[in-house]
Amino acid sequence: MNHLKAILQFVFGMLILSPALAADMQLRIGTLAPKSSLYHRQLLEVGEAWRNAQGGASKVVVYPDGSQGGETEMARRMRIGQLQSALMSVVGLREIEPSIAALQSLPLLFRSWEEVDYVREKMRPSMEKKFLDKGFVVLAWGDAGWVRFFSKEAAVRPEDYKRMKFFAWGSEPEQQAIMKSLGYTPIPLETADILPSMQTGMINVVPSTPYFALASQIYNAAPHMLEINWAPIVGAMVVTLKAWDAMTPKAQEALRTAGEKASEQMRRQARREVDEAVDAMKKRGLIVHKPSAQEMLEWNDLAEKLYPRIRGSMVPAETFDEVFKHIKAYRQAQAK
Repeated sequence: MNHLKAILQFVFGMLILSPALAADMQLRIGTLAPKSSLYHRQLLEVGEAWRNAQGGASKVVVYPDGSQGGETEMARRMRIGQLQSALMSVVGLREIEPSIAALQSLPLLFRSWEEVDYVREKMRPSMEKKFLDKGFVVLAWGDAGWVRFFSKEAAVRPEDYKRMKFFAWGSEPEQQAIMKSLGYTPIPLETADILPSMQTGMINVVPSTPYFALASQIYNAAPHMLEINWAPIVGAMVVTLKAWDAMTPKAQEALRTAGEKASEQMRRQARREVDEAVDAMKKRGLIVHKPSAQEMLEWNDLAEKLYPRIRGSMVPAETFDEVFKHIKAYRQAQAK
């Protein structure tokens, strides 16, 4: 009897571990990226590489255009298993690991993409470990351009924006509190609410990358753009550890390799598209305002006032200090 029980347990165990059965799973990926955009296409390629490696009856579904909700909602959906993966900016990623905000929430700190790359790579190992501890595997790092200010009326100085109402992510109460403390008016909304809110006058300025402003037609409602690199939009593609552990080793390797390739493509294309998108919008009526040297001093003064408020609230103090340490080291090395 014990011998028969052992055989049955062995057979049952082999069935559970059978590659054919283990391979059958669905990978659902969410993103705010517009359908048919570079980011959407890259996710489709990553998903197809995973599906081919996973084999069986596995399926991949990519949900673009924020059809699964805002980034906070996508983070929630991953936690409860409705999504297995997402390509998100820091807005969504900070719902998983708050320290990631250091790469996107420090205005006017980064002067070039080279500085962004340097700091990200320095912090990458520890950051990915933090995500893993929270139950997520980071597959790819990307960015989507510099944040510029798109407004209904012309504005160049920080003071000009105090009479306006800003779009603000609904999931960032700390940022809203900081803005209010400095005399600005944030209106918390989701991405899908931007255009309707612009049309009704609920908001009249949107911080956005040029590419997103072009793709979403924001510039039609807000035809004035301030040419200032306020902050980089940094993002990453993550997959839940639960989904990752359910994949075959071959599929894990394919997913990581495809993710790295996609991150390089996204970063390279996104940086090129900043200027291309601005040129395209200018041909369609966008008015670009470039701050003078004196006006830039005012913007830098505003950033300096923001940093003490950001440290320890939007960005954990330890991570905040680490970013400034890496920036200082980079600039000292470049000055030699």
